[in-house]
Amino acid sequence: MKLWWSHIAKDYLSFSKKERRGIYLFLSLSVCIFLIARFLPVKKTPVAKDAFQKELAQLKIFIDTSHNTFGYQRHDDAEDYRPKHYDNYNKTVGELFAFDPNTLDAEGWKRLGVRDKTVNTIQNFIAKGYRFRAPDDIRRIYGLRSQEADRLVPYVRIAEKEASYKNSVESANYTTAKKENENIRTKIIDINLADTSAFISLPGIGSTLATRIVNFRQKLGGFNSVDQLGETYGIADSTFEKIKGRLQCNNSDVKKLNINTADANELKMHPYIKWNIANAIVTYRSQHGAYKSVNDLLKIQIIDDEVYNKIVPYLVLTQ
Repeated sequence: MKLWWSHIAKDYLSFSKKERRGIYLFLSLSVCIFLIARFLPVKKTPVAKDAFQKELAQLKIFIDTSHNTFGYQRHDDAEDYRPKHYDNYNKTVGELFAFDPNTLDAEGWKRLGVRDKTVNTIQNFIAKGYRFRAPDDIRRIYGLRSQEADRLVPYVRIAEKEASYKNSVESANYTTAKKENENIRTKIIDINLADTSAFISLPGIGSTLATRIVNFRQKLGGFNSVDQLGETYGIADSTFEKIKGRLQCNNSDVKKLNINTADANELKMHPYIKWNIANAIVTYRSQHGAYKSVNDLLKIQIIDDEVYNKIVPYLVLTQ
């Protein structure tokens, strides 16, 4: 191992006498150059102030004209650093005079200083029947800037006939709406003919309750009395009392079940006939033969007067 390192040191880390002289000469020259550059004074050529200012002005012009793609100008004053069209944007052009926006023609609007595109918008609105009712209505014009509207509003003069027209229209609309609301509030509804929208017009009845009323009516086969509507699931007693005066039941032609032919499954589909009552009706018929009268149902022990009175309007007897 020692012989190997000795061999490397001898081949790569030893120099001849001539090589050592070259190294010393290179190091001496490098030191001299460093000292000369570090300590030798350099003569500076003075620059004329006028020439410098002229060169700076040319540089600013070059930046403004060649590298400004957004239309901005460089200025020494920071507050003046704004688009070159800024003054034209806010500059108001036009003659001020009293005008009626409902009758003013396109030339009149242009005379006021309104831009052509905005004038076309105004003319289109007027052509479609739009009317300005108050001076501040012109602020709704699309494309009319707020500062322009502030300038024009004091000069707006709406004709009296427009104001009277507005009042008459509003009065007529109010009277019509009042009558319609009054009719709706006092309209009498036949509970066997009304649809969901008619029930929804009643106070306290929404779409869900209206749908339940119609479904309950279909299962019953029709209402036999107004009080039955109050049995609909979800209708509070207070709500029913509130709407009861607007309900009637003129059409009482309800769907009826034949107790001599209907089976238990058919009978128990009716909301008033539970499965045990349906089975009792069929069992009694099979044991005693066909019913001679609907009153025979009272012979069945589980059918009391209350149940009988509820189901009898929906029953019929045929041999």
